[in-house]
Amino acid sequence: MEDLKVTAFKKSSDWMKRHARPLEAARWEYNFEDGTKEQVLKCLKAFQNDDGGFGHGIEPDFWLPQSSSMSTWAAGQILIEVKADASDEMVQGMISYLVRTYDHETGMWPSVLPENNNYPHAPWWGWHEGVQENWMFNPGVELAAFLIHWSEENSEAASIGWASVEKAVDHLMNSNKMDFHEVNNFQEMIRMLEVRQETFNERVSFSYDAVTKQINDLAEKSAEKDPSDWATGYKPLPLDFVNSPDDVLYERFGPSLIERNLEFFFNQMTDEGTWDVSWDWGSYPKEFAISRRYWQGILTVNRYKKLKSFGIE
Repeated sequence: MEDLKVTAFKKSSDWMKRHARPLEAARWEYNFEDGTKEQVLKCLKAFQNDDGGFGHGIEPDFWLPQSSSMSTWAAGQILIEVKADASDEMVQGMISYLVRTYDHETGMWPSVLPENNNYPHAPWWGWHEGVQENWMFNPGVELAAFLIHWSEENSEAASIGWASVEKAVDHLMNSNKMDFHEVNNFQEMIRMLEVRQETFNERVSFSYDAVTKQINDLAEKSAEKDPSDWATGYKPLPLDFVNSPDDVLYERFGPSLIERNLEFFFNQMTDEGTWDVSWDWGSYPKEFAISRRYWQGILTVNRYKKLKSFGIE
């Protein structure tokens, strides 16, 4: 552990400053080296369009410059990370974009746009008729929570957020299984709305506690619990659902399995102090090489955040 704290961290820090995007370098410094929120926001602003949404490959697996819900979700997670204020101009622009692009009939935002096909992208980001059925409320339920989190209680934005959450919860409670990314979206939604449990219980057909239990049940079903399969492809691991030892799922998975997962992270770290992707586009080889490098920076920040939450720093 001491080697991780000293040698590996130094390697990781040096790599982030040499090779990561400015955004991830700023996030690294903010989370681990007394960097500023303002520097993160300055770098994030470069990905925001005039319509308030985000694009320009902030999610490195598709390079669409125009605004999209998925890119805006990626930006929103960073705004949450740095505890951005509701009054921040960037947050207000994002809220306006989400209000304008909401689909009142489905309660969703389109996860993939037809324009994605015009730019380098991973195959799963390709658009075709009916593709929304593959994504459902990923990332819509988290976008809805952003609206509620950053808006006045009786505002149009908050009303849209709650309307989307209502539809998303109906979908959740009628699901026996769910893609792990969508489970993660529901996890973040329930965390953001914890302080609004009373309103949640008034607005939504199911109680906050019942929804939380369903999310945890689906998370437990989604996770790959056999460590021998963790290195074979793109698998949801227990630590993809557990943020800290205080999580209910920490006990449900068991401390020993979580410890195995932490050890797996250590073993997967490269000699440079980063983590590599476990996927490939199978096309656009030059662009994928760039995307891969961007992802190494993102994964390194996110993995160290997870280690820090377990007291390893």
